[in-house]
Amino acid sequence: MKTDFLVIGTGLAGLNYILQLGKVDSSKKIIVVTKSNSEESNTSYAQGGVAIVHDPKDSFTSHINDTLEAGDGNCDPEIVEMVVREAPNCLLELESLGVDFDKNESGELDLALEGGHSMNRVVHFQDSTGYEIQKKLLLQVIALPNVQLLDHHFALELITSNNKCDGAVILDEKTNEVRLIQSKITLVATGGIGQAYVRSTNPLIATGDGIAMAYRAGAIIRDLEFIQFHPTALYTDSTGPAFLISEAVRGFGAELKTLNGTRFMQYYDSRGDLAPRDIVARAIHNELQKSDARHVLLDCTALDQIAFKKHFPTIVQECLSNGIDVSTDMIPVSPAQHYICGGISTNQWGESSIKNLFACGESARTGLHGANRLASNSLLEAYVFSSKSAQKSMEIIDSIPHNEISYYFENNSDSSLISKDNLQQLRFSIQRITDKFAGIVRCTEDLKRATEDLSEIVEMIESHYQLNKLSIELNEMRNLATVSTMIIQASFIRRENKGGYYNTDYA
Repeated sequence: MKTDFLVIGTGLAGLNYILQLGKVDSSKKIIVVTKSNSEESNTSYAQGGVAIVHDPKDSFTSHINDTLEAGDGNCDPEIVEMVVREAPNCLLELESLGVDFDKNESGELDLALEGGHSMNRVVHFQDSTGYEIQKKLLLQVIALPNVQLLDHHFALELITSNNKCDGAVILDEKTNEVRLIQSKITLVATGGIGQAYVRSTNPLIATGDGIAMAYRAGAIIRDLEFIQFHPTALYTDSTGPAFLISEAVRGFGAELKTLNGTRFMQYYDSRGDLAPRDIVARAIHNELQKSDARHVLLDCTALDQIAFKKHFPTIVQECLSNGIDVSTDMIPVSPAQHYICGGISTNQWGESSIKNLFACGESARTGLHGANRLASNSLLEAYVFSSKSAQKSMEIIDSIPHNEISYYFENNSDSSLISKDNLQQLRFSIQRITDKFAGIVRCTEDLKRATEDLSEIVEMIESHYQLNKLSIELNEMRNLATVSTMIIQASFIRRENKGGYYNTDYA
């Protein structure tokens, strides 16, 4: 198959990239692949909103400073300023695409306050902003005649030669047919790595596929040691993705307490419950270590319940389904892996170190987040960089020839020698190692041990990869092993605590 643009992923980054391309030239062919259905992405799980300077009392300088402080000295200041100044335009464009944002009684945008922000500046749609954006943008993309959307197609490898990307090898999950898609420009927008951890707010599809593929293709990968753990994920005994209790709930006035009802955040940071996520997550971790408890409590009982239920209907309903009435019961919460601040290294146009390969969204390391992402800057980053990537792509597309390429993909096995149960056990092993040794708190000796444990698993997986029939489960596990190894290695190399990276040896 041949196309002008190949987009891997259907979150905000991928969808906006397509729409921005169409503004300039709707005649170019675009193929979009997603390994699940097109509605499933990290974007659709984003609750909080989009951080945008909108209040006249607010300022770009304030938003910039909040971002730099949260990033703990690891942000690129020029990138931070570019993104923050683009935010108001992001709001206008999203509204023009039909995205709804909540208004207050005066008809003005309802601006929420979240941790690390010095002002109320988060525009939102109830507590399901990501889903609202995903839904509205996807409707626009589906209507485009030049777009071919391939659901249930898994990207196996990027096709590269002489440090230039020529497309990707794709597995049709329904027929198990391997397809080679030749493309002038390829965008990786595959989301995060949450399933490398035991407990994560990410959906099951977040297996680090784009980062792993780009690494194998030779792209520069940076800052994978900076893992953000969201402080307040609902604590339950169930398995699967952890349900997020949005930071906006604390911005609304909810308070973190120990099991005996005592507030504790004021002892860790002057900003209390609204300190940046890395600080709150470590504080909760410390409280759990001291008490040997499994969770702390988030108290919403003193809040205006009518207003609370209007702002957070999804959270209220999820709590009720778990036997928790937020008007009378405190919510059990504990930290869960939420976001990776590193990824495929890009410039201000979203270009990777491989020619004609772009990356946007959580799979990219743009320089915005530094060592710890400021709340609600992720959807903003995805929008700004996908727009910039589309602009640059249109500038260079006509200069890229469609030469015939030669690519050999070897996986000739037509049978599976490993059972799905064994694959699942290997996946659990990877998750347990990453979770235990590259969590909220790490130490050098543990990281060294994790490197040894993971190397054995990686060898085993590569052997299975060569001997077994291609499957999404096998490829996801291979990608998880790759990103987990890179997270451990990056953590081992770092010799200074910053943001989401905390090593007790450097405390």
